[in-house]
Amino acid sequence: MERLAVYPGSFDPVTNGHVDLINRALNLFDKLIVTVALNPLKTHLFTMEERVEIIREIFKDNPRVIIDSFDCLLVEYLDKRNVHVVVRGLRAVLDFEYEYQMALMNRKLDRNIESVFLMTSYRWFYISSKIIKEVASMGGSVKDLVPDVVDRKLKEKFPKYRELNSKNTSKKLNGR
Repeated sequence: MERLAVYPGSFDPVTNGHVDLINRALNLFDKLIVTVALNPLKTHLFTMEERVEIIREIFKDNPRVIIDSFDCLLVEYLDKRNVHVVVRGLRAVLDFEYEYQMALMNRKLDRNIESVFLMTSYRWFYISSKIIKEVASMGGSVKDLVPDVVDRKLKEKFPKYRELNSKNTSKKLNGR
């Protein structure tokens, strides 16, 4: 029987921390469905379609990663896909508190749902999509914190980021 799990998130944008977590989850599962959530309570930089395409580009050569999206309750999505395991990443104690509450709510809505928590790798524990957007919007370099496709897309969204992080100025900004 194939071991299948879902890794849901807004991925706005996807970071190297997300990519690392996906790759590590593949050590535990045969396939991982990375599903982009539409959260009506959040204002997104990238559309759902853009986020799906970005993640598809990153994992285009990995048939074990399935990219999807959803705009319903996670338990409804899991039921439609006949999946019972949710993978979540934890960076700090604050993440644990929120994720624990969500895991309990998912279990309350469907007692067959299991949540698997993976600790974020030390290298990425301090980054978040929110911080990436804030830094990029003000022109700071996030190149080493996101996949190349995300870096390119951020340059399209933020003219100041593009201007300050072109090849001509990257040495100055990186302190080299």
